[in-house]
Amino acid sequence: MNKLVRAAQTSQSLSLAAMEEASRLGLREADIEHLFLALVISDQSAGRALRSMGISLDAARQAVEEQREAQLASLGIDASFPEAGRIVFHETDGYEWSPRARALIAKSSGRNKSGAAAAVLRGLVAEPSGLITEILDRLGTSSDALLKQLDQFDSPAETTTPAAEKVKGRISGSSETFVSAPMEKVWEFLADPTRIPEWEPSLGSIEHSEQEATVGAVWQGFAPTSHPNGKPVKIKPQFRRRSIELVAVLRPERIAWSFAHPDVGRSRSVLTEFTLVSATGGTQVQITKSWPRRQGWRSLVALPLRPIQKFLVWITLFQTGSAVSRAFR
Repeated sequence: MNKLVRAAQTSQSLSLAAMEEASRLGLREADIEHLFLALVISDQSAGRALRSMGISLDAARQAVEEQREAQLASLGIDASFPEAGRIVFHETDGYEWSPRARALIAKSSGRNKSGAAAAVLRGLVAEPSGLITEILDRLGTSSDALLKQLDQFDSPAETTTPAAEKVKGRISGSSETFVSAPMEKVWEFLADPTRIPEWEPSLGSIEHSEQEATVGAVWQGFAPTSHPNGKPVKIKPQFRRRSIELVAVLRPERIAWSFAHPDVGRSRSVLTEFTLVSATGGTQVQITKSWPRRQGWRSLVALPLRPIQKFLVWITLFQTGSAVSRAFR
């Protein structure tokens, strides 16, 4: 993966997670402590290094909160921050980085920097205010110990978007995400048809059905009528319904769903597969989406659009991975 793509994907993933953390406190500006929390759940080497030291998301959140309170007390202010609630970033807007967080992310992809999450974490540890160093101290470790651990996990060959296995006649894309929950709980979430709208953006609801979730079972879903922020969704009638079929089950390691538009002629079903692996502090989830490649002259027409197609695949994978992670935070 080239440096530009790596930096863009890292910035996107860290920005989303950090601003989600800020939204729990009713804030619209994400600062370096929120960036630190985003790194704790990163699927890259930075996140694995932090988690290998016993730093969980809950522990990191607690340390950040204690540090804020200590800062207020040092200023003689007897007050506390609002109690954290649920993530509302996807339902609201108006978020931005603080100037120092924005500068730090930009610097991580500068000259002789990889743009990966490890570069961001190294920049955080060296940040002049010393805030992250103090948070690490509350977590029972130090900057030096973290950097030593990061050296062991960091690798130029690391990638957050592994190539999916190529299948003849199909287009596919794959990515990974870390979920801060046990493997069994993540599998149960992904295997529950009633919860599909929580991670599949093209679905707003599932027709209630008491049928057992077994291979071959089919449910009917409907496109969302509004965005999370309440704005109405415009959608053509033939795309309102979706059939959802459970096509593979291997508890607790794999689950696969097939989605199609029954009211669209020559509809190409999309296969979404999840592969789960237990990891320190949670579960590593690989997500793969694939669908049949167009045949004949249609494949020639679609050829120039492949770069755009790859970008759209990455966007859908990113949305799904982020939604799965968010469900457990």
